[in-house]
Amino acid sequence: MAGSRKTSQEDVHFRVLRLLEENPEMSQRDLAQAVGISVGGAHYCLNALIEKGLIKIGNFSAARDKRRYAYMLTPKGIAEKSALTGRFLKRKLAEYEALKAEIDALKVELEPSGDPSPVQKQAQQK
Repeated sequence: MAGSRKTSQEDVHFRVLRLLEENPEMSQRDLAQAVGISVGGAHYCLNALIEKGLIKIGNFSAARDKRRYAYMLTPKGIAEKSALTGRFLKRKLAEYEALKAEIDALKVELEPSGDPSPVQKQAQQK
């Protein structure tokens, strides 16, 4: 369980770093929505990334509301994002291969009978 929690947290950190690199002025609300977490979760994540020295916070100078912030990746944050990208890609490729193997196995299960499956019948009707 702890391993999957760490992986999930790592995925959130990766997505947040990726989004902030592209759009440092992103609000916590927009960030939360894009990542699929609560606003409180986004706030907690940003604070963790700041504490780790991966991002720094500054006022967004172009905003009329001076309470708006810009979250910029530090050099350490850029390096960590690169490492996270590699691990994320490795995990997703493994998931893809497992899913592909499962789909191939299901296709083989359907082939021997000679009768089209309900899914195949539905596809033929369209």
